[in-house]
Amino acid sequence: MSKITEYLKETKTELKHVIWPSRQQTMFFTLIVIVLSIVTAYFLGLFDFIFSRGLEKVISL
Repeated sequence: MSKITEYLKETKTELKHVIWPSRQQTMFFTLIVIVLSIVTAYFLGLFDFIFSRGLEKVISL
C-alpha cells in the first residue's frame, strides 16, 4: 500500500511541473486536428473513388 501512496505523491509532484496549454492554444490545436482530419478524409475518399473506378474498368475488360 505504501508503494501506491508514494506513486501518487510523485505523480502529483510531476504534474506541478507540467506547463498546461491555454484555452486559446487548446482551441487552435483542436481546430488544426479537425481541419487535417477532414482534408485527410477527403483525399482518402478521392483516391478510393479513383481506384474503385479503375478497378471496375479493369474487371469489365
